[in-house]
Amino acid sequence: MDQITSKTTAIFSRPFTFPGFDEMLPAGEYEIETELSAPPDYLDPEAWKASVLVYLHPRETHPGLARTLTVSLADLDSARVQDKLTKKELSKFLLDQLLADPMVQLIMEADGVSETRLRHLYSRSDISESPSGSRD
Repeated sequence: MDQITSKTTAIFSRPFTFPGFDEMLPAGEYEIETELSAPPDYLDPEAWKASVLVYLHPRETHPGLARTLTVSLADLDSARVQDKLTKKELSKFLLDQLLADPMVQLIMEADGVSETRLRHLYSRSDISESPSGSRD
């Protein structure tokens, strides 16, 4: 089987990071390369998961050094979603993800907490304020 890759550009309007990578990456264009099929010598093609090679911007301290980072497709999608959402939209997105979890639904049922109640709490404009009244 031939190894098929796709090359494209991801544009981030804000600084971002990936899970397990401690460096905050600057906003801008990033060339990305995705393997669409398992490499020919991969032992278990059925267990293979797509990964993305992100070509990072060079550091100011090492301008000629080319760097890449391999991340999961899910991590790249998550970073792109967070880049596009405002704080309120991101909060709604995360709440929807939380409420879709069957374990969370079981705990909510056991505690007598309804989805409507949680959505009401998250929709309040003062939910992100600290007790002193200043914004987090």
